[in-house]
Amino acid sequence: MNLLALDTSTQWCSAALWRDGRVSVREEDAGQRHSNLIVPMLDALLREAGIALGDVQAIAFGAGPGSFTGVRIACGVAQGLALGAGIPVVPVSTLAALAQASAADRVIAAMDARIGEIYHACYVRERDAWRCVHEPGLCRADDAPAVAGTGWTGCGSAFDVHESALRARYGNALARVLPGLHPHAREVAELAAIAFRAGRAIAPDDAAPLYVRDKVAMTVDERTRRKAAQGGA
Repeated sequence: MNLLALDTSTQWCSAALWRDGRVSVREEDAGQRHSNLIVPMLDALLREAGIALGDVQAIAFGAGPGSFTGVRIACGVAQGLALGAGIPVVPVSTLAALAQASAADRVIAAMDARIGEIYHACYVRERDAWRCVHEPGLCRADDAPAVAGTGWTGCGSAFDVHESALRARYGNALARVLPGLHPHAREVAELAAIAFRAGRAIAPDDAAPLYVRDKVAMTVDERTRRKAAQGGA
């Protein structure tokens, strides 16, 4: 099976080509250049593998949560390519991709959502899949959902920005924190291959970003009021 994957949910832009378990990748710190970089990255992977888009069975994308603009780009590119090729898409949670990247068995995946909040989810590995203990949601670091037991691994940008609050919140349940991890197309491809084999691919028209936050954008006044209500966090 050949599967293309992309993730543009953070400042990093990444692409991957899954070929029967072998994965080739591209990644760049994109800043705001995701829309300029992602398609050339995908094209380069196909050229190097000596295959065409018509040889791909599905396109996977990091559906979010993450940067609102970034997840829209990923969804739009995946939809456009899949529609042109007549193939399905596989949305993958960026937090699940973080869990996959951790190589741990019990994972608290959290990304900085700014304005004092985090995107958060918890996963437990069951064979080659993940059971979601807490679905992706938005919360403050000091109010993150509790977990049962010990031996949990923390990963994602929220642990870089809010590590003290998250360590205080989880106490002895948190065994270690893996710094510097971010969602990557490599893990999006790995999870998408499992989902595709399980029949969970969808039509391109049905794909949508996973924003989590109710409002895609806030005005300056709304941000100021929220910061004031949160004590300037």
